[in-house]
Amino acid sequence: MPRYLVVLLLACLCLPLPAVMDSPLRTGFARLNYDGGGDWYNDPEVLPNLAIYLNSAVNTTFPTEQSVVKASESKLFEYPFVYLTGHGNIRFTDREVQNLRDWMERGGFLYADDDYGMDESFRREIKRIFPERELVELDGSFPLFTCFYDFSAGLPKIHKHDEKRPQAFGIFDDNGRLMTFYTYESNISDGWADPQTHKDPQELRETALKFGVNIVYYLLTRQK
Repeated sequence: MPRYLVVLLLACLCLPLPAVMDSPLRTGFARLNYDGGGDWYNDPEVLPNLAIYLNSAVNTTFPTEQSVVKASESKLFEYPFVYLTGHGNIRFTDREVQNLRDWMERGGFLYADDDYGMDESFRREIKRIFPERELVELDGSFPLFTCFYDFSAGLPKIHKHDEKRPQAFGIFDDNGRLMTFYTYESNISDGWADPQTHKDPQELRETALKFGVNIVYYLLTRQK
């Protein structure tokens, strides 16, 4: 069966995704607004562009406007997919730490993309959220990398600020469900920006958008 039909069937048949995801095609994606000084708001077009590309590639109907949510807000639980990025510091309050933990344990999925500068603070804050869990490095053998487009060679490097290799990490719950996906030294989401924002060649943007499709497709199908 073609992959886009699998997604359509999930939507039409209302298969039992986790409770927080009662209508994933209705709510779409949200960006996390956090304190600490990091530029959580940069490149506001990336989520709309990803939604547009997804709707074309997978025949979905994701909303194409960006939603913004804070970790302290109850509306966090309306979104199955929340995106976090920035160049600087992240700092969550104790309430936000607990809310993010509850949201992810109930089915929420956090995608964090280091925009060269947030790695130290992200690792510190995610450890506050899940002190008993570790960020596990994921390679091309993990199903997310091949669930739609083939990235079996591993995480692509979209922006080359230095010579460090790109890495992907995950945090899993006790049932093996991926709750947090973190990309480091890759800057995948910069490739979702408008062409004039970073002046990336179309081929590089296409690579980044295809990897974004894999992230969302994996979330929808919940492969392990």
